[in-house]
Amino acid sequence: MSKREFMLGNVAISRGIIEGGCQVITGYPGTPSSEIIDTLATMKKRDFYVEWSVNEKVAFEVAAGAAIAGARSVVTMKHVGLNVASDPLMTLSYMGIKGAMIVISADDPSCHSSQNEQDTRKYAQFALMPCFDPSNPQEAKDMIPYAFKLSNMFQTAVIFRPTTRISHGKSDVELGEVNEHRPQVKFEKIPERWIMVPSHARVRHPYVLQVYEDIRKELESSPWNHLELKKDSKIGVISSGVASVYVKEAMKRIGIDASFLKICTYPVPEDKITSILRQADTLLVIEELEPVVEDEVRIIAQKHGIITKILGKSEGFVLRHGELNVDICMNALSKAFGVPPITPEIYEINFELPSRPPVLCPGCSHRAAFYVMKKVFGDEGIYPSDIGCYTLGIQSGAVDTTLCMGASITISSGIYHAGEKHPICCSIGDSTFFHTGVNGLLNAIYNKADITVTIMDNRITAMTGHQPNPGMGRTAVGEATVAVSIADICRALGAEFVEEVNPYDLKSTEEVFRRAKNHKGTSVVITRQPCVIDLRRSGVRKPAFSIDQDNCTGCKACVKFGCPATEFDNELKRAKINNMCTGCGVCAQICKFGAIVEVKK
Repeated sequence: MSKREFMLGNVAISRGIIEGGCQVITGYPGTPSSEIIDTLATMKKRDFYVEWSVNEKVAFEVAAGAAIAGARSVVTMKHVGLNVASDPLMTLSYMGIKGAMIVISADDPSCHSSQNEQDTRKYAQFALMPCFDPSNPQEAKDMIPYAFKLSNMFQTAVIFRPTTRISHGKSDVELGEVNEHRPQVKFEKIPERWIMVPSHARVRHPYVLQVYEDIRKELESSPWNHLELKKDSKIGVISSGVASVYVKEAMKRIGIDASFLKICTYPVPEDKITSILRQADTLLVIEELEPVVEDEVRIIAQKHGIITKILGKSEGFVLRHGELNVDICMNALSKAFGVPPITPEIYEINFELPSRPPVLCPGCSHRAAFYVMKKVFGDEGIYPSDIGCYTLGIQSGAVDTTLCMGASITISSGIYHAGEKHPICCSIGDSTFFHTGVNGLLNAIYNKADITVTIMDNRITAMTGHQPNPGMGRTAVGEATVAVSIADICRALGAEFVEEVNPYDLKSTEEVFRRAKNHKGTSVVITRQPCVIDLRRSGVRKPAFSIDQDNCTGCKACVKFGCPATEFDNELKRAKINNMCTGCGVCAQICKFGAIVEVKK
């Protein structure tokens, strides 16, 4: 009897990794991919190696090294992380591997937790690597062992592309057998493959192109591409990945009887596409983000001289941005095939929901750090920032730019060297500093950028789910290791001004920031205070604070600080502190009237 479990998509992917007999798993946390390694790292029984690497390029290269030696490996990241890993990605395509390797790059259509929405399928085309695009958690789990086999068969890395709705969706998943076999690991010296000097690379390129075509033929009959031909219908629909689930539901609701092709592997199945093109007079392609399938369909139609009318993103039937859903797909089908749309029932709501923009947590030390930064550097100060919780410092007026991981320091250097005269104070988190901030700081110091770098060390990789990083003294699986000192790194890079402060102590933090501002050259201020969520999980409880209504003047200084634990009572014209208070005590330091006091137990 088969065993089924109700699983998060990322947990299902983790199960697939186990069923596939993986030996080495690496990655860098990034929503929506983070739970894959989180799940594997917390397993009590492990016969595989798992690590959180310092960035995606490093993670990719560690996994590649394992696969070159003959092991089965996986590297995980989010879509923008593949940009960081793209350098080794493109060359590994030429080198190939000996064991098997899966590159999991989770895309985020609609930017739920990302600074852009990009399509990893384009990277797969660019790198001439096969790509798997699951339509549900069951497929996501089942594809992984298949991908290992394909990778080993053709000696190439395979890209696996879940999206947010796959990674963070839940469904019943039927479990398979765990592969107990472990390939022998022994590095084989093959200079013409492993050493990519130009003479070797030139020979490998045509070889890779041929292998890509061989992979196309292999995937043609894979179980992940499904064709339903309707002999009595002259319309057809092609969809891919999770969008294919929406399209099937939309076709059912709207009552369209059309040939349908679901594509979940790349290179696309040319024979199946040719079959549906020959059957249909009009064909609609529905896919999320880029017109990857649509472009291939047009090329295949032209190649075979088929004059079927092809509709999709080029004609505006489907957008190139944002997530799709059943309603959007019904609208596209209605427009393409002239079918009356189904008007959804509309319910009037006689009240307006309050706006709920994302905010820093109650008691977050970043809020205090931004408060002091803004006080010292002023409204004319320039505040480049980075990717992490602290990006929400925009609400404190202390975030002016956010480009990508590690860019706050380098953006600051560029602004300074362009001739900007106003003071520059950038912010970056501890994990992000280890990720790609170190090189940026080295560059700033070496090239004499007169900027202040604030490293916000909250002792965890908070934004992506509280994963460890090199500054914490423990690995992904909880083992004790060296705790790398950020201050020592900064001094080793040549920074002459390096100070660590507790941001909850506003007075001393302000004093350090003023000295940093006056320092000529690159100064570094490390604001160090554990994440309030992680602190509470560890059992630490701080005293709460309340407001003495007799001393409160209603000046709103504490409310303007922006902590969700502080509110203003419009009837009493006084501030109050709610039960979200974490006891940081910063608001008590801000209050000029001594109205905020510690609650005595």
